[in-house]
Amino acid sequence: MKKATLLFALVLFSFPIFAQQGMNPSFGIIANLGTDLLPDPGDPSKFESWSKIGMQPEFSIGKFGIGLDLLFRFKLGTGSNTSLEIYEPDWIPQQGQNIFDVYLPKILYIRYGQQWEDPFYVKMGSISDFSLGNGLIVDNYSNMRFLPQRRVFGMQLGIDGSLFGFPYVGLEVLTGNVSKFDVIGGRIYVRPLAFMEESLFGRLQLAATGVLDRDPLLYTGTPYLAQQTKLIYVVGADITLPLIQSPAFSLTPFGEGAYEMNNAIGAIAGIKGRAFDILSYLAQFRYLQEGFIPSYFDANYDIYRADRFVYIETNPAKNNFIPGWLASLGLDLFKSALSFGVILDAPFKELPSPATDNPADYAHIKGSLNLARGLIPNVNIAARYEKFFLGRKSNDVLKDLIDFEDSSIGMTISYKAGTAIVSMDYAYIWNPTKNSGAGAFDVVSSMSLGFEL
Repeated sequence: MKKATLLFALVLFSFPIFAQQGMNPSFGIIANLGTDLLPDPGDPSKFESWSKIGMQPEFSIGKFGIGLDLLFRFKLGTGSNTSLEIYEPDWIPQQGQNIFDVYLPKILYIRYGQQWEDPFYVKMGSISDFSLGNGLIVDNYSNMRFLPQRRVFGMQLGIDGSLFGFPYVGLEVLTGNVSKFDVIGGRIYVRPLAFMEESLFGRLQLAATGVLDRDPLLYTGTPYLAQQTKLIYVVGADITLPLIQSPAFSLTPFGEGAYEMNNAIGAIAGIKGRAFDILSYLAQFRYLQEGFIPSYFDANYDIYRADRFVYIETNPAKNNFIPGWLASLGLDLFKSALSFGVILDAPFKELPSPATDNPADYAHIKGSLNLARGLIPNVNIAARYEKFFLGRKSNDVLKDLIDFEDSSIGMTISYKAGTAIVSMDYAYIWNPTKNSGAGAFDVVSSMSLGFEL
């Protein structure tokens, strides 16, 4: 707990060092009221509707910004019972929590700079898309998978040596939860030919990555109570060479390898880049030893972390290697009024028999669609879908594509009229820590009326 306090204070008080004079500050506040579907504090398997009143004030100056999430959720008694019931998990630590788990997330974010753009950047609070290297170990990691029930306070930090006039080295670090330091990772990179400046080989980057989870059973339910938790780690190295860097087109070849604690290894090689600020692309060839889980710390890691821990513990690496592929395409049209993205990956092999718990043995798809205000007047629509283990349930990839098991489906719709915003959010998320069947899904439902002041 003392470490978390010291780290938070150190990062917070470092911002004035990087702040610059003459920047115009801005302040905004969003007030909202509505309802959230939340687990009953006495019985987490049951969900109830709770009213909410909240404010999200935000302040920024230059590259520095801070936002708060001041939320009050409650239920009013009916009939002769007029008592006010407060949602205790928002204010009182529950089993396995400490005071930092409850009160640090009242800070929505603290940020300075942008990853891969500024020589110094830091973000503390909600993390939605943090990656290390080329994604073989950490790919779009998020600590927001338990919203709106629970907000987690994490940190991502990057320091490039060019900040101090020494562009040969750099560092990136992350933790998913500052109060617990459960998921901790870092990447150290070097540019051995940085003296060649902006020439081709001057941009060459070599790096080493290491990530660990000190408590992989942190968010588990009854199916895992008999398991003995232990530290999980993944280490690796990568090479990246930005070949073409121009506003019209960019091309970056890369390679990365990793080792997991069940002695399994994996490697990827590919290209990535952008074209005309409207298209982003990624093509990747994979060569994975049987038992290796690619992108171990991905966007849904907090949901699948217990399953992956059990798999790693019970499945040592085998001798054979399995080739595979990954492709990603993103479109950003009409000045971001319409954006679309899809990721597909699969191994070059038949469906395994018997079935396994390794996502690398099956095809996987992830897609998103966003219609910003302007394309449809005053309306914003964001939809998302992700499906793991395609073919595991029915032995038919196409049939499993429309089966909700091992999937995450969500949609957010908002309408703005003047300063008022009406928002509805709904998500249907498979939770492997629960018993199979209809009860294995978490339903996230939220409705609110907000005001931008």
